[in-house]
Amino acid sequence: MGLLDPAPPPYDPLEWVELPFEARGRQVCEAWALQGYGAPRAVYVAYALKMVGYVAAWVFFCRFTPGLGELGTVSQWWLHPVAFQKAIVFSLFFEVLGLGCGSGPLTGRYLPPLGGALSFLRPGATKLPFFPGAPLIGADRRTLLDVALYAALLGALLRALVAPTPGFEHFLPIAVLVPVLGVLDKTVFLAARAEHYWVTVVCFTFATEWIAGAMAVQLALWFFAGVSKLNHHFPSVVGVMTSNGPLTRADWLRKLMYRRFPEDLRPSTLARVLGHAGTALELAVPLAFLVTPLGAQPLVAVGLMLVLHTYITSNVPMGVPLEWNLAVVYGGFALFWAHPEVSLLSLGPPWVAAFVVTMTLVVPIVGNLRPDLVSFLLAMRYYAGNWACSVWLIRKDAVKKLERLNTSSPWIYDQLARFYDRRTAVGMVGKVMGFRLMHLHGRLLPHLVPRAVERLQDYEWLDGELIAGLALGWNFGEGHLHQEQLLASLQRQCGFEEGEVRCVFIESQPIHVQALAWRVVDAKTGPLERGATPISTLLAQQAWSTAAGA
Repeated sequence: MGLLDPAPPPYDPLEWVELPFEARGRQVCEAWALQGYGAPRAVYVAYALKMVGYVAAWVFFCRFTPGLGELGTVSQWWLHPVAFQKAIVFSLFFEVLGLGCGSGPLTGRYLPPLGGALSFLRPGATKLPFFPGAPLIGADRRTLLDVALYAALLGALLRALVAPTPGFEHFLPIAVLVPVLGVLDKTVFLAARAEHYWVTVVCFTFATEWIAGAMAVQLALWFFAGVSKLNHHFPSVVGVMTSNGPLTRADWLRKLMYRRFPEDLRPSTLARVLGHAGTALELAVPLAFLVTPLGAQPLVAVGLMLVLHTYITSNVPMGVPLEWNLAVVYGGFALFWAHPEVSLLSLGPPWVAAFVVTMTLVVPIVGNLRPDLVSFLLAMRYYAGNWACSVWLIRKDAVKKLERLNTSSPWIYDQLARFYDRRTAVGMVGKVMGFRLMHLHGRLLPHLVPRAVERLQDYEWLDGELIAGLALGWNFGEGHLHQEQLLASLQRQCGFEEGEVRCVFIESQPIHVQALAWRVVDAKTGPLERGATPISTLLAQQAWSTAAGA
């Protein structure tokens, strides 16, 4: 297999798409268990080079500050407060451009390999306003106002990055523009990783001791990421990620993640143990930082942090939050290691402390109790497997209607046609079905898809992530971006007839409710069916099984 060749699935993809659901699902799940997505090896090289470029660009912008940015003296300046400030501002810039999370082939982007700015600077592109239909701010197509404010944000970020010592006048425009853009388009706010970078910039702008505010953000990231994994979903994530990891390619190792390959692909005891250990580690990191006495170097906490993020990054998870993981690790050193004397209680003034508490405590708690109301990113429920998601079933003779959208990237098969033949392209896109089914929430789909369409072979199966990537220019596991609001917008633009597009929407599981809510919706006529399925039902079945009722 060459550097650009994906791993071929152990079936003919063109025959596979003509199979009924259960046969198709079983074959693709068995393929995922041993091959993962099967991305070409060159893809991982490209992601590694992108990480190097991310660090190099940060060093470049640090050079605008006297005394920073020289490689020969990096040990003397890399933990400087201004270097950290520039790391946060640059990371926001990097992400909101579309270069970070949600970029490249592992997120369904081949050519172009990013969305972000290509869509956010495009008048007429689809967007998701916070107040749909409101005058001036509620349009579902990008206006000149959207484009101008987004361009202003990029300019403000660059202005802060080239400033010798960025201050209030540099941070204030960023602190204001990010939420304003979020009102105009929720996608931009989430793409900026606002729950981390924007909240920290607000601390730069207004806090008496901004280091304390940045510390609070970091601790919340780790803590609520751990809390989010206190469920039955995460063991499936461990197996799915191991089956796709570039460093865990051995068949024997991947088979260990499942109870009895290929008959039973539910998580094995080992996968569950690893899941519990990962959850404990994620919770232990912030606890270790908190119990380190003021003024003492947090040796144990930093060691645990490095183990945690090395594991995550080395697995190159789908969605590829690689640079974000680097930023979190750097924050651990630049905040807790470099300033062990700073107390979280020194944040001030009171309204800033209240803002930080709201964003790092109240919003995540609400997001765990009511995940239907809060993005998993704002709730800091990272990579727990408990995501809102969707599957879009588009009748094959209606796919051409998507060409009516104003998009920055072509249809997924048109992107792949520049590199591969039809058989290879179908095999690659089909693997996304395996990714979805192998998670616990995916076990709902064998029961819901037949309720949505009578004959699956007449439809293109598309994960909502691919639809969001096409229509919105960004996707990163946030299922709320590709549910009813986006469907209504696409219906207005494409004019689908009844039965041409059927969607299955699955909501995240609230932390205190042992069930998953779901809806089946037609693009033209609206809701067809809704319900909730107990988690216990899903735990008892295989990913492809249609035997039990939902």
